[in-house]
Amino acid sequence: MNVLTKQFYTQPTTEIAKQLLGKFLCRKINGKLYIGKIVETESYLGRKDLACHSAKGMTKRNEAMFGPAGYAYVYFIYGMYHCFNVVTEKENDPCAVLIRALEPVGMPRCKNTKSCVPTTNGPAKLCREFKIDKKLNSYDLTLGKKLWIENGDTIEQNQIKRSKRIGIDYAGVWKNKLLRFYIKNNEFISKR
Repeated sequence: MNVLTKQFYTQPTTEIAKQLLGKFLCRKINGKLYIGKIVETESYLGRKDLACHSAKGMTKRNEAMFGPAGYAYVYFIYGMYHCFNVVTEKENDPCAVLIRALEPVGMPRCKNTKSCVPTTNGPAKLCREFKIDKKLNSYDLTLGKKLWIENGDTIEQNQIKRSKRIGIDYAGVWKNKLLRFYIKNNEFISKR
């Protein structure tokens, strides 16, 4: 087990968003291990970023973002979906990386990637598949117990595509910033 350390998560958020590509999200549920390769991320850059949940200050919902790096920030949207973020940088500098899509590589019901239906190609879908919900909000991802991220493949810069983030038309000039990253030609990304 090669769990990412707190030091990894204290780097600049945009760097973390790129470096998480190719790493493995791991989730232990009732003794079964679910593993997905991270293939798409979005960075959210704290109070100055109008698309970031922390832009308007601390609330009960986003409190985890103001905590230490390396913790989970899980929130509920549209009254039915969860989204999973990794808290980054330093305490009280509320930045995070949204994990948008996974390539399933080790899941109890999948013999190999080809036999898996792409049920992890979106932030809500991967949370549903990996049973990530509000109970894991503020969970320490460096423990390597219920939910963690392990080192994985290094993705070369020429294989990383960047684009605008998805679903943030309300964010003024921030809606056009190229803060979404994904692995070029990966079939499991949420949107081309």
